[in-house]
Amino acid sequence: MSETKLQPLAVAQHETEYRPGRIFVATLKRELQLALRRRSDLVNPLIFFLMVATLFPLGVSPEPTILMTLAPGVVWVAALLSTLLAMDGLFRSDYEDGSLEQILLSPQPLFIVVLGKVIAHWMITGLPLTLMAPLIAVMLFLPAEGMSGLVLSLLIGTPTLSLVGAIGAALTVGLRKGGVLISLLVLPLYIPVLIFGTAAVDAAVTGLPLAGHLALLGALLALGVALAPIAIAAALRISVSG
Repeated sequence: MSETKLQPLAVAQHETEYRPGRIFVATLKRELQLALRRRSDLVNPLIFFLMVATLFPLGVSPEPTILMTLAPGVVWVAALLSTLLAMDGLFRSDYEDGSLEQILLSPQPLFIVVLGKVIAHWMITGLPLTLMAPLIAVMLFLPAEGMSGLVLSLLIGTPTLSLVGAIGAALTVGLRKGGVLISLLVLPLYIPVLIFGTAAVDAAVTGLPLAGHLALLGALLALGVALAPIAIAAALRISVSG
């Protein structure tokens, strides 16, 4: 009697097990839980971001006029490098414990799992960097008019950095020292995001309209969301099978 009651429930769970929405949410929750257990993954990019912004005035000049001019580029470069710092471990832990091979062999859509992992990476690195950026900008004497452009450009641009960087992480997941190779593969692709991001902040500081720069960043993000998960999934299959 109990078996007949449990069977429909098992069938219902099996039918909903591979729904894209459930897979995405489950992957996102798993990655966030793992990140909370590895506190260094949360703290290291923020510490690096703060160190770069703090040491830059000591190496260049403490003059407010000079720092005010260089602040948009410094904040964006520091955010870019901080995101890249945490990129090597995106798939490596799953590769080392064998769970990545199970994910590749499972009937779940791989690009949805990959998208969940990338968004979790952005929530762990890119979002805290975006929230911390105004504090760094104040330290670099960025005018108050540029704060909105800085936050909006980082909020739109950092997910693109995570998506593009995940392609390099997927290609080098099977290598022992893939961090340097990720930088060589990914940094040229980061240049458009860096250009439009700093241009948006400069436009906000000078009082020019920044909607065009934000629209270009949004277009890059839309292109990344549409194509990057497919490229990441293919790169993972090549790396693991190779």
